[in-house]
Amino acid sequence: MSSWAVILIGSLLMSLVALVGGITLILPPWRLWQLQPPLVSVAAGSLLGGALFHMLPEGFDAFDPLRSGVWIAFGFTAFLALEQFLHWHQSHHHPPGVGDQRASHSPSEPLALLILLGDGLHNLLCGLGITSAYLINPPAGVAAWLAAVAHEIPQELGDFGVLLHSGWSPRQALFWNLITALTFPLGAMLAWWLRDQLPLAPVVLFAAGNFIYIAASDLVPAIKNNAAHGLSKSGFAFFVAALWFMWLVAAQA
Repeated sequence: MSSWAVILIGSLLMSLVALVGGITLILPPWRLWQLQPPLVSVAAGSLLGGALFHMLPEGFDAFDPLRSGVWIAFGFTAFLALEQFLHWHQSHHHPPGVGDQRASHSPSEPLALLILLGDGLHNLLCGLGITSAYLINPPAGVAAWLAAVAHEIPQELGDFGVLLHSGWSPRQALFWNLITALTFPLGAMLAWWLRDQLPLAPVVLFAAGNFIYIAASDLVPAIKNNAAHGLSKSGFAFFVAALWFMWLVAAQA
């Protein structure tokens, strides 16, 4: 199978992960409550492992450590800035004590639109970064793709719940989640089409910075909070297992 076909199929499969939110309509809330902590732990370990054991080594092969560090920091900071903007915009539209009656909100709810905007940009950058990693070294690209899938599942479950909470119907939530997920294959195709003009190593390092930020800023604190509330005593074990698996994939490549 050609590289182009692998990239296209992998991108479309990634987009279909957006439909996992529909599980929230089938499973009882208590079951979702049980599944969320281990999923978050696996996502954190997979993202860190994908960045540390697969994406960073590929970038380091092309750049000196100082320039590599600049691109990693750029990717980390870019996602911090995006998250800060989304939080600011959310609080700007919802001051304390306002907007508690979510059921009365229309689908133009600013928070829901910002969630979709953030997802779309995140998926576009992931498509660029993961495909660039694949073009440099296919096993590293596959490992990064697996890490992204592990992260997308709990994220899509959470995003779907936010959209429903904002007044969207299940059909609307699934449809728009899928639309934003299609920016992943868009980013993948851009990386493929521009592979001769696009400096791939900086894109991979930038994406590695994204992965590290998401794992360290969003997912690891969730693991700690779950443990503090007694929700997941095995969270650390799931995290280490996912990290070890990503190392094992790298060692066998």
